[in-house]
Amino acid sequence: MTMLINGIINPHVLDLVSRIRHTNSIVIADAAFPFWPMIETVDLSLVKGVPTVLEVVGALLPNWKCGEVIMAEEFKSHNDAKTRGVFRRACGRIPMHFEPHLEFKKRVPHAIGLIRTGDTTAYGNMILVSV
Repeated sequence: MTMLINGIINPHVLDLVSRIRHTNSIVIADAAFPFWPMIETVDLSLVKGVPTVLEVVGALLPNWKCGEVIMAEEFKSHNDAKTRGVFRRACGRIPMHFEPHLEFKKRVPHAIGLIRTGDTTAYGNMILVSV
């Protein structure tokens, strides 16, 4: 047996991510995101702000083929340019799409799972869609 020394070491996150296939998605959610009993949730929240959505995304993207990021349109109007820029840079060249929050939530039950963070960024939830 080998002990992981690089990348994600949380066994629940690894298990969830390992089940994502082509065109499947995973939700990275903030601390206030509602509970969805129909999909598996890995709750990483510790205290307000820890970890952030972008810390989780930063751990996932280097070893995961993400073809699209979906966020709520409201993210753009509820956050300043600096915050919007930080989220954009975190996604690199991955296309980002925005849609009304109610449409965003309709996608959630179709995800393989959800990772809840301690993030408090308004509408900072992301759906990562694999290629």
